[in-house]
Amino acid sequence: MAWATSIRLLWPLQLQPFQHSQARFSFPYTNPLPSLSPAYGHCKANKLPICTKMASIPRGRLMVKVNAVGKQSSGNEAESLVTDATSKEIFNWSSVILPFLFPALGGLLFGYDIGATSGATISLQSPELSGISWFNLSAVQLGLVVSGSLYGALLGSLIVYPIEDFLGRRRELIAAAVLYLLGGIITAYAPRLGVLLIGRLLYGLGIGFAMHGAPLYIAETCPSQIRGTLISLKELFIVIGILLGYFVGSLEINAVGGWRYMYGLSCPIALIMGFGMLTLPPSPRWLLLRGVRGKGPLQEYKEKAISALSKLRGRFAGDKVSEAQIEDTLASLKSAYMEESGGSVWEVFQGPSLKAFIIGGGLVLFQQITGQPSVLYYAGPILQSAGFSAAADATRVSVVIGIFKLLMTGVAVLKVDDLGRRPLLIGGVSGIALSLFLLSAYYKFLGGFSLVAVASLLLYVGCYQISFGPISWLMVSEIFPLRTRGRGISLAVLTNFGSNAIVTFAFSPLQELLGGDNLFLLFGAIALVSLVFVVTVVPETKGLSLEEIESKILE
Repeated sequence: MAWATSIRLLWPLQLQPFQHSQARFSFPYTNPLPSLSPAYGHCKANKLPICTKMASIPRGRLMVKVNAVGKQSSGNEAESLVTDATSKEIFNWSSVILPFLFPALGGLLFGYDIGATSGATISLQSPELSGISWFNLSAVQLGLVVSGSLYGALLGSLIVYPIEDFLGRRRELIAAAVLYLLGGIITAYAPRLGVLLIGRLLYGLGIGFAMHGAPLYIAETCPSQIRGTLISLKELFIVIGILLGYFVGSLEINAVGGWRYMYGLSCPIALIMGFGMLTLPPSPRWLLLRGVRGKGPLQEYKEKAISALSKLRGRFAGDKVSEAQIEDTLASLKSAYMEESGGSVWEVFQGPSLKAFIIGGGLVLFQQITGQPSVLYYAGPILQSAGFSAAADATRVSVVIGIFKLLMTGVAVLKVDDLGRRPLLIGGVSGIALSLFLLSAYYKFLGGFSLVAVASLLLYVGCYQISFGPISWLMVSEIFPLRTRGRGISLAVLTNFGSNAIVTFAFSPLQELLGGDNLFLLFGAIALVSLVFVVTVVPETKGLSLEEIESKILE
């Protein structure tokens, strides 16, 4: 194996993440280059084009990038690496906390709804503790209460797609906070079932807006070298929200009308999110996109973008570093927009994009139809039927499950780039199938062993959080070609929320029709089909750049 070494100047212009296949290091540099004299002498002797570039590099910081390749890199590649100036942005962690935290609260409120609903379904149906006269809900009515927010999220995803360019990420998240607040208030004070369902729908609209706007705002405003970390932490906030919902449910389960408190606690969090987003500037990248797409004077949007970036980084208005970064980002956006502008919704179903949609859409579909929303939303009732007769006992065990879910999510975040996507998916989905068959066996002939239900739920949650949970969305973000990436991800989001809502709504009626034993047996069989899908269709993308995925896997 030959080693190709190329020199790249570090200067505060372009912000690009490092590729996993490259090892890089940097050091202060002032011409001449005594520490690189052997390499410089070698390249000069071989008349490589990079030598002439090295001689003219100004004072700054020099980066050496070493590629392990099968043959020596071409001179053109080395030359392009020099002329394409990139850098790690210098930033303070204190300046990135709030631009991450307030959008991430949108994910936390999504997770909180999942956890709180688990306890609220118990409280709402209790003759003694519901505090209402209409507690005797049918299976269909209960399904509507539970899945109402998911239907709202699906509707929100449809609404936001054509208007997201007009709203922008910041206003989209402010709208999400308002919808969260209205939905929480109406649900908490609902005098009858119809009003409760309206509140659930409004809250779901907030979920749809937040799940679209939050990852975009975080990705577009944070420094490039910590983008992956922050987006992963945003997913972790969803799990924290689930745990918080379980915890509140365990505290309020014995209170009369406790379900009102469970849903109402989302309101102060929504207020914090809304006021927090009001203090943040718009996404600089969105401002530049508006200018590039001809929505207004480009120079005006460019100046707004410089001001927004300066505020986000805690710099004085119009500083030169922010100006240089915006100039570079603008050039990149012009190029990317030209490449993406020809795509359409139907193009997602053609050629390489169709293959990507089968992989990404298939993963988020199986993520839901293997029973995931049912296990989370109905954790309390499942545990009650498994022998934890007291509502408080069931909700406390749900808290334990939430903590375990949080820990396993952390494991997945730490190991996905070491072990790869396929091993975690194959191992995790196998565990999911086993846990569902164990739940079925519990309902059939192991009813005297309540720990089997708890162990099965823990196994399900743990395996889900190292496989379908984080990796499905990671694969969705990686697998689509640049030309159709935005539209492909939008369709994947719709597939996710749609299948989530259907499975959640159908769980309770199917449980009455089939019984718990046969229902979990059905989910287990679907999990086996999903395992075959992962083994035969899903590729390994570890260590590949987005361009390599498109050229090596999709073609």
